[in-house]
Amino acid sequence: MSTPVPFAKGATEHILLPRMANRHGLIAGATGTGKTVTLRVLAERFSRQGVPVFLADVKGDVSGIGQPGTSHPRIDQRKIDVGLADFVFEGFPVQFWDVFGEQGHPVRATISDMGPLLVGRLLGLNDVQGGVLSLVFKIADDQGMLLLDLKDLRAMLTHVADNAAAYRTNYGNVSAASVGAIQRGLLALETQGGNQFFGEPALDLDDLLQTGPDGKGVINLLAADKLINSPQLYATFLLWLMSELFERLPEVGDPDKPKIAFFFDEAHLLFNDAPAFLQQKIEQVVRLIRSKGVGIYFVTQSPLDIPDTVLGQLGNRVQHALRAFTPRDQKAVRTAADTFRANPALDTATVITELGVGEALVSLLDEAGKPTIVDRTLIYPPASRLTPLTPEERKSAIASSLVFGVYEKVQDRESAYEKLQARAAASGEEPGVPSPKITAEKPSPFIKTATSIGTSVLRSMGTQMGRTIVRGVLGSLMGAVLGKAVSKPRTRR
Repeated sequence: MSTPVPFAKGATEHILLPRMANRHGLIAGATGTGKTVTLRVLAERFSRQGVPVFLADVKGDVSGIGQPGTSHPRIDQRKIDVGLADFVFEGFPVQFWDVFGEQGHPVRATISDMGPLLVGRLLGLNDVQGGVLSLVFKIADDQGMLLLDLKDLRAMLTHVADNAAAYRTNYGNVSAASVGAIQRGLLALETQGGNQFFGEPALDLDDLLQTGPDGKGVINLLAADKLINSPQLYATFLLWLMSELFERLPEVGDPDKPKIAFFFDEAHLLFNDAPAFLQQKIEQVVRLIRSKGVGIYFVTQSPLDIPDTVLGQLGNRVQHALRAFTPRDQKAVRTAADTFRANPALDTATVITELGVGEALVSLLDEAGKPTIVDRTLIYPPASRLTPLTPEERKSAIASSLVFGVYEKVQDRESAYEKLQARAAASGEEPGVPSPKITAEKPSPFIKTATSIGTSVLRSMGTQMGRTIVRGVLGSLMGAVLGKAVSKPRTRR
């Protein structure tokens, strides 16, 4: 049984109960009101309880969480204010990740893993273009063509467009204009670093679910100060990661503590311009992932950034100050106040606008799963170092990581691009133009293809249940029932 650890103090100490931590949460407040410190303190509490954490370092100022903090006037005063006589500075086990491979281990996914719905959102496709992309994925699945990186998807798009007549009967019409729009989107994505994100070796989620030798949960820190400049890539990657956790983890009901705590900073990007059907699927993942032992914590400026269907599932609330300068600001204040269980001693709407830096309104779930009465609190000080790591310190931490060397070298095994090139060469055609005779053949059974290509390919194509779930929840197409080799969890040194 995990020991509850308080993280804020008002009229009483406020404790996020480990057994209720998978009921999700919200950290909201205007810029500069203390959201990042609250995120850091909660991450430390989870790690101390042996719960792995994943969070995105959007501003580049959280990397010091791996080192013990030092005395500082504000920290010292906060210790006095909340009565922490036994406060000890400490660091926490950290693993650094970076889509661009510059400030952490490279983190990648394959095109097949992400599926047409998320790839379509990443490219900003409309319904017609998204339908064509889904058709291309279906043809690739039926023919056993692995889509691992951007060149695989480009080759498959060209192949389907050039042989549209041969596919029309079984799959429907392929619009040349839509294919062109998708190809242009891929070029734009490549300039944002998409070519570095898509490929292999793909991220093994077991590497996010580690504990250190002292029993603390490893804090997986995604360097996102550069990634946030490509907001669609940032949001789509985190949504994919969230859905992969849902896919991979078994049902556990209500565990004593979460298997992982997942912090989604700048959460408004997840929902910006998302079509209604995608918002519904996100809501579905958030609702169902709780039973997998995953606690999701959305971090954003205003509760209005989160759709009501998702906001209603966030049982643990930390609300920092909001400013009421505009009608929308005033609505946000009223919305935030109305989501709390009322406290007769507080005018919640007024207090929200009066909170100082590091103060927050807090309401958490009690043992019975009911929200506690809202209370005005001070957030406890972090035990880790507030200043970021130096480049040399970060480099040393990466080199000493258990997974160092696992993701650093790109793999480029045979996939759709190579197969289509080989077909063209065998038929005497120009490279990249597959034979119509081959493409007109009846699609090969996907399961038969998968059986012959080994464990590593199975990992790219999907789990026995997981790929069906993900492509059901997130609108993908690969429905074949496949076996998947479950990687052996690494034991941290």
